[in-house]
Amino acid sequence: MIRELFISATSVCFEWVNDKAYYKGEEYCIYLNGEAVYKGDTNVFSLFELQPDTTYELTSDKWQDKLSFTTKQESACINVIDFGAKGDGVTDDTVACQSAINCLPVDARLYFPEGTYLVSPLCLKSHMTLELHPNATILGSTDRDKYPVIPGKITDMVTGEEVHFGTWEGIARPMHQALIFAEHAEDITIVGKGTIDGNAPAADWWIDVDNQPIGRPRLVFLNRCKNVHMHGFLAKDSASWQLHPYFSENIDFFDLEIQAPKNSPNTDAIDPEACDVVNIIGCRFSVGDDCIAIKSGKIDIGRTFKQPANRHTITNCIMQFGHGAVVLGSEMAGGVTNLTVNRCVFRQTDRGLRIKTRRGRGKDAVIDGVLFENIEMDGVLTPIVINMWYNCCDPDRHSEYVWSREALPVDERTPYLGKFTFRNMECENCEVAACYCDGLPEQPIRGITIENINFTYSPDARPGQAASRDYLPDFCRVGMYFDNVKELKIRNVTVEGQDGEELIADHIGFLDRE
Repeated sequence: MIRELFISATSVCFEWVNDKAYYKGEEYCIYLNGEAVYKGDTNVFSLFELQPDTTYELTSDKWQDKLSFTTKQESACINVIDFGAKGDGVTDDTVACQSAINCLPVDARLYFPEGTYLVSPLCLKSHMTLELHPNATILGSTDRDKYPVIPGKITDMVTGEEVHFGTWEGIARPMHQALIFAEHAEDITIVGKGTIDGNAPAADWWIDVDNQPIGRPRLVFLNRCKNVHMHGFLAKDSASWQLHPYFSENIDFFDLEIQAPKNSPNTDAIDPEACDVVNIIGCRFSVGDDCIAIKSGKIDIGRTFKQPANRHTITNCIMQFGHGAVVLGSEMAGGVTNLTVNRCVFRQTDRGLRIKTRRGRGKDAVIDGVLFENIEMDGVLTPIVINMWYNCCDPDRHSEYVWSREALPVDERTPYLGKFTFRNMECENCEVAACYCDGLPEQPIRGITIENINFTYSPDARPGQAASRDYLPDFCRVGMYFDNVKELKIRNVTVEGQDGEELIADHIGFLDRE
């Protein structure tokens, strides 16, 4: 059985309903009006270059029923070439492309035919679709001066209140405008099998990154947008984070591919920040930093807006390489709630789930309601990491306040971690540890449930850091490590090939092990 995920005017995305991770387990063929149009073996599949406002009949050799769907209506389809774009990869097409966007009628589609469109930042508007031909590429300019600087925040001339625009790593800071940019917009679709290429390897964005005074541009940045859908394209080689929705709602990422070199700095694939209702389904990741990093700002942002990252679903994705497959934080001062990660494959990432928080994130930094199930990991150094001692990114990261193992007072600066469930997982070829979960003595992790999980270790395992924490020694083939947890449940879990004890548990309020 299949279910409909998304329909645009020219594309559709479906998902096989099963309990398998990413792959269906067998090859299948999809027919459209009786004609074979797609063959694959993944749980999520898409069809493109359909006609608007048209009813189609879909069938499969692995499914007996027929399914009808109707593509959406649109007001017009405009070819960007008609506005003067050359698509030759040499001519600056920015003015032509932006003019076409500005002139689009409501509910119209801007079509990029085959070609390479060299541009500096483009600003999208509400009620539009941008479609990329399979051989179309939007290519970012390498000229830094063509990326305007967006202020972090400015003062309203009438009310005196702060209005936020730019951001960098959880702080309202000036940033270079993203290649594809939208603020305070709604009902936007980016669709097609083409490419959005930040072109960073040809520029200087990845050089001396710690000394760049202005935040590097993202590939796609959405500030306070809603009802935005991205479907099918390849996103690659951004100057920094690739896809970054910020204080936005109802954001969908369907059947995307996101790439960056393994050694590229801060090239996270998808970083939803302080967003509500985010779906990341059927996507493929291979990047230089975290594959998905869910955030909600540092303490000033969290305390001001109290906006958690809420109701995120990550399903049928494959993460290959990168520091973490699914990461929460470390900029999570507004909290992260109601996260489900299901039917995913993680390969050769440093961690599977990685939670990064520390003293100083604040009392609004609440992470609660996290579920991981039906996950396959292979070559993940440490599959599960929950770390309340994170020592990166901030000026005081190595201070005694952060690293002290003494129970300090619970106050306005103390974060909170609630309940986490991990079940039905196969974790092969671990190296550092099966899991590392370390709460604060004054604020232990509320509850962790681990059930129906098998951990095995690589015969070539090498020592490494299980978590970014001061004074933590390197681990190698360590079993399940827990410290400062109020309630720990371990059921039907096997650990094979570890050095030393299978379970290391200190300062546990209640342990239920079967």
